[in-house]
Amino acid sequence: MNLNKYIDHTLLKPETTAAMIDKLCAEAKEHDFASVCVNPTWVKRCAELLKGTDVKVCTVIGFPLGASTPAVKAAETRDAIANGAAEVDMVLNIGALKSGDLELVKADVKAVKEAAGSVLVKVILETGLLTDEEKVTACKLCVEAGADYVKTSTGFGHGGATVEDIALMRKTVGPNIGVKASGGVRDRATALAMIEAGASRIGTSSGVAIVTGANAGGSGY
Repeated sequence: MNLNKYIDHTLLKPETTAAMIDKLCAEAKEHDFASVCVNPTWVKRCAELLKGTDVKVCTVIGFPLGASTPAVKAAETRDAIANGAAEVDMVLNIGALKSGDLELVKADVKAVKEAAGSVLVKVILETGLLTDEEKVTACKLCVEAGADYVKTSTGFGHGGATVEDIALMRKTVGPNIGVKASGGVRDRATALAMIEAGASRIGTSSGVAIVTGANAGGSGY
């Protein structure tokens, strides 16, 4: 299995520097990862560094709380794509979901999808804050709104990816929508377990350790 192409090589910490971004992109090129996943401010730099490679630039929208309005998320999406983003990972409006305002949840995702056009849209559910029933509802709304992927976590919330959540999400969205495991996936065995459960992408800051078999420390993504 070519694990490298499952990996979104991720660096989203607020203290990230330009030198750290340069290192991230160099590692992504070396290991031919699916993408680098960075905050919007770094998209243009990554697009320039990865030009001519097979590695895409992924960014996050409404991150990490998901509480900005659909119009703001759509504008952020358009700006990111103009700067070179080829994939966007938006955060679901978690408060709206938990309030039962399902129309807002759906409209939020739809606004980003419409702004993204042909660019891949992944929706972060922040599963650690949801009941299983809410996870299922969120997945269904994302599919109805045209999302390309559902994703577990921001890495900044409560808990990360679990095999059980990946299996539930895969069962709910069916075979044609992507499922991304993110948050706490830091070694090869965990990555393989997520893929076995139905993940089609892995978001992690430990991509190099996963593909080389080295030990990865740290927490979060």
